[in-house]
Amino acid sequence: MENLNKKTVAILATNGFEESELREPMKALKEAGAEVHIISEESGKIKSWADGNWGKEYDVDKTLDQVSQFDYNALVLPGGVINPDKLRRNEKAVSFTRSFFENHKPVGAICHAPWLLVEADVLKDRNVTSFSSIRKDIENAGANWFDKEVVCDQGLVTSRNPNDLPAFCSKLVEEIYEGKHKMQTA
Repeated sequence: MENLNKKTVAILATNGFEESELREPMKALKEAGAEVHIISEESGKIKSWADGNWGKEYDVDKTLDQVSQFDYNALVLPGGVINPDKLRRNEKAVSFTRSFFENHKPVGAICHAPWLLVEADVLKDRNVTSFSSIRKDIENAGANWFDKEVVCDQGLVTSRNPNDLPAFCSKLVEEIYEGKHKMQTA
């Protein structure tokens, strides 16, 4: 496994994120040696969604007002339906997400999280996957959609759902280890 010591990763989430899609990437990144921060709109705790109901709460490490892409080597966007739908309506979340692409840094997005990438206008001519119900949104944003457990395109790692987490986490760690990707751009 790649060593991510000295790498810092932001996980951007708000209330309604799919718990496993935050928990499992965070665990994999920490096991690889990365420092991981949960970033949200407000300080305190955010509540997960698990098994069709509200789940465990997670502590927010920093708010969007306190961070910049300069603080991080990579960004992870967990899915869930509520989480990315709320975040794509927050201009700070959209700008924060877009800034990782503008600076060629790895980004991982799973399930419904690519909705935020649509809003950030970073998907044109990219190869991605997502939860199947947002396929048309992805294609309308100019991306090529594939029904695969993980799709990697120049530092952008996407997966369809929690069943794909092992492949997603593995590829995410690999891309963060590799660092900046010249073609990872907005």
